[in-house]
Amino acid sequence: MDKKKRSNFTGKLGYVLSAAGASVGLGNIWRFPYLAAKYGGAIFLIIYILLAVTFGYTMIIAETALGRMTKKSPVGAFEHFGHGWQFSLGGWLNAVIPILIVPYYSVIGGWVLRYLIGYFQPNGAATLASDGFFSSFISSGAGVELWFVVFSLVNLVVIYLGVQNGIERVSKFIMPILVVLSVIIAIYSMTRPGALEGIKYFFVPNFSHFSWMTVVAAMGQMFYSLSIAMGILVTFGSYMKKEVSIEESTEQVEIFDTAIAVMAGLMIIPAVFAFSGADAAQNLKAGPSLMFITMPKIFASMGMGTVIGILFFVLVLFAALTSAIALTESAVSTFEDQLHWSRKKSALIMGVIMITLGTLSALGYGPLAAVTVIGMQFLDFFDFLTNSVMMPLAAMALCLLVVRVIGIDKIAEEVKLGGKKFTRKPVFDFMIKYLCPFFVAIILFSSVASVLGLISM
Repeated sequence: MDKKKRSNFTGKLGYVLSAAGASVGLGNIWRFPYLAAKYGGAIFLIIYILLAVTFGYTMIIAETALGRMTKKSPVGAFEHFGHGWQFSLGGWLNAVIPILIVPYYSVIGGWVLRYLIGYFQPNGAATLASDGFFSSFISSGAGVELWFVVFSLVNLVVIYLGVQNGIERVSKFIMPILVVLSVIIAIYSMTRPGALEGIKYFFVPNFSHFSWMTVVAAMGQMFYSLSIAMGILVTFGSYMKKEVSIEESTEQVEIFDTAIAVMAGLMIIPAVFAFSGADAAQNLKAGPSLMFITMPKIFASMGMGTVIGILFFVLVLFAALTSAIALTESAVSTFEDQLHWSRKKSALIMGVIMITLGTLSALGYGPLAAVTVIGMQFLDFFDFLTNSVMMPLAAMALCLLVVRVIGIDKIAEEVKLGGKKFTRKPVFDFMIKYLCPFFVAIILFSSVASVLGLISM
């Protein structure tokens, strides 16, 4: 069998925009603002940024270097350094995560698509903001399934087109638009009467809001937001050319991801203060429903609510799509590498998996509402399993592989290939040896203890 030439990004810009697209998703636009609002605003933001330049930086460097030095997706990358069961387990753990995430993630992408289309319909803003609309929609069964399938098909078409013609081209088109839209909406939100209180809440630290759970929530957000321990960065690293600087690219992804998260906070938190009045504090604690219930009500009360609603959900849709593409690509790459399937066959099989598992999540609040797993609806269960259990374990496996098998110096050699700099190597060395495993253990314990009712998050 002839060895197939591996696809590559055309250069650093292609990698950075694609990796940023993987990182900038619902984790930034949806999850970050409601966690920041819940866990102290500016305090949460400060802790998150500190973690991004230490914990996040270290994990991105490690995964990207592992992918580029082996030119393989997660399973092959782990098995490159040994053939024991522990290497296969570590690789498959990283590889299976995106296979399980992308189906339910695409269901949420379908929700976003439905809301966007809703703003183009007569009296759409008022309809989407009406009491009970969201709960009625997600329990509708066929309606949720339809939008989920449409979102999934768009994702699969991009994957089918390949690395350069699909992923890179779409990322180069979408990411600049996403930045421009986030700036426009944030400026509009911050200039509304009463928005200043929200800006102060987000940027002026109040240390009375600090708690240990603020740190735990920020650490958990790191995984979701930076696409750590999902196999994505290993896969994208395998497409990176040797002449591209890993450290510079990592720093640019960090900046891009954090900037979009901050912009999302500025889009949502000041708007809540400006348009909720005395109910601002309560609405900020709306959690996951902040985007689908609170924000449409705010848009409906705005003078340009329909226009802002359209721009907002276009932005969220683009962010959801780029992350879904990255998750699917990681899975497809594993099928290509490990099972030696063609891209077409790999994309088709992944499509079947997406529709099958995604349908459980799509119908989980409607026709399948009576069916639960450890007391959770399917979407909530898949989210808990991947984000709270499997991703921390996958990150721990990566830390052990780098420190005990590959060696930190080997990773450093890959980063410095071609005379490139590794300016934050002392930070990387200390984090990968000591703090990253410690943080990962805390996330795993806290998440499981919360589900068991031992602690409150």
